[in-house]
Amino acid sequence: MSTLFKKMLVLCSVTAVLFTACSKKKNEVIKEPEVSLDLKLAASASFGNVLTDGTGKTLYCFVKDANSTSVCVDGCLVTWPVYYAANGNPPSGLDAADIATITRADGKKQTTYKGWPLYYYNGDKAKEEIKGDGVGGAWFVAKPDYSVMMASKQLVGMDGKNYTADAKEGDGVTLYLTDAKGRTLYAFTPDTFNKNNFTKPDLSNNAVWPIFESAILNVPSVLSKDMLAVITSVGKSQLTYKGHPLYYFGSDAAKGETKGVSVPKPGVWPVLTLNTVPLQ
Repeated sequence: MSTLFKKMLVLCSVTAVLFTACSKKKNEVIKEPEVSLDLKLAASASFGNVLTDGTGKTLYCFVKDANSTSVCVDGCLVTWPVYYAANGNPPSGLDAADIATITRADGKKQTTYKGWPLYYYNGDKAKEEIKGDGVGGAWFVAKPDYSVMMASKQLVGMDGKNYTADAKEGDGVTLYLTDAKGRTLYAFTPDTFNKNNFTKPDLSNNAVWPIFESAILNVPSVLSKDMLAVITSVGKSQLTYKGHPLYYFGSDAAKGETKGVSVPKPGVWPVLTLNTVPLQ
């Protein structure tokens, strides 16, 4: 056997081995790291129970998503990435009815909790970190047990006109108090400190301005629990804020509606803000 023939035989053998190895790699199934995106509850020493994804990364709500629609777009999503749980099975302690999925304007799906679209915060580098709460006074850690929440949007009355926080006609975003699901809360101007002067003993007018019934649980970090109290009004436990008994407006059919600000005229049923003057 000639030297040249031997070299060619060796080269062919090496080529065959390399081809076989490459073929195996090409056909080999490469497994992606398993990451659970299921919604979870986690206990935080500072915040109590909070919502996380399956890996323990904290989730947040944005006060400007007052209509259950995400307004965090473009550059906002760099800091606050969308959270979507393909498997929406609720953990123990959460109601499946509170969990839903929306399709954003950009076509992406996003999980909501009690109507609030959920996000990550890119400043949280490790699980259990909660560095995004309170950022800009607009982002709050997602919790299952808020007594009240905050929403930020243009107030629009029953008359279709725009109003500002001081009950005057005009354009401007207002940060105001809602229930945990984002439904607007109101005060009644004739009420006195921790006293409901509206609801009749027979509850005949309760459907028009329903009493907001709630215990004192947790509040967004821009508030403090000592701003809240519970009073008994015609046999119901009514939550108050800075001494103002809280109500819904029966004609607010959806989250984010603020029709009550103009009924029967502006200023009679105002929304509650951080600057609401306490009743004495």
